[in-house]
Amino acid sequence: MESKMLIVFGLVVSMFLQSVAAQTVHVVGDSIGWTIPQSGPQAYITWTANKKFVVGDILIFNFTTNAHDVQQVPKASFDSCSSDNAIGSAITTGPANVTLPSAGEHYFICTFGTHCQSGQKLAITVSGSATAPGASPPSVPPPPPAANSPPTTPSPTSNDPAACPPPVAAPSPSSTDPTVNTPPPPPPASSSGAVFASFFLSSLALVMGFFF
Repeated sequence: MESKMLIVFGLVVSMFLQSVAAQTVHVVGDSIGWTIPQSGPQAYITWTANKKFVVGDILIFNFTTNAHDVQQVPKASFDSCSSDNAIGSAITTGPANVTLPSAGEHYFICTFGTHCQSGQKLAITVSGSATAPGASPPSVPPPPPAANSPPTTPSPTSNDPAACPPPVAAPSPSSTDPTVNTPPPPPPASSSGAVFASFFLSSLALVMGFFF
């Protein structure tokens, strides 16, 4: 029983490690955390410049509870530093983990006082795959050219009779060709007469023998 529990525990840990390995954790602002940056809005713009965000990645907002919050908003509210049309509820307990659920543009602000106007705002672009930034998809080689069809001879279009050679007649079979079957010549007329005379004489002899 104990060995079976160890096997199940090992499978759970393995699945968890695989899930974590498939995600990238980004600490927003790195060392400055989620706060009012001294360099203004440019601080978080610079931080995102060399980052690649993919669906499933995790953002960690490091801040002190009740000193800041994290609110996701649409672009119009991000530009005006307003919480109008907020997406979900503000996260007021720090540090806060936010999993990126979909591809596209995502905007986050701090709604405390004038923190957003002072530069505590983050805009990121999330892609649906882990393709490196600026990398183009692999090109597909063009299909091989089709085999050349045999050339066709164009029909003459000239009205000059000399331009169109007359058709060549097929040669007639030679009378000396042994492969050509020729009908036998008709029997000579004399042979037919001889046969008829012989038949007549035979008939006459029979008649005479009958009466005599």
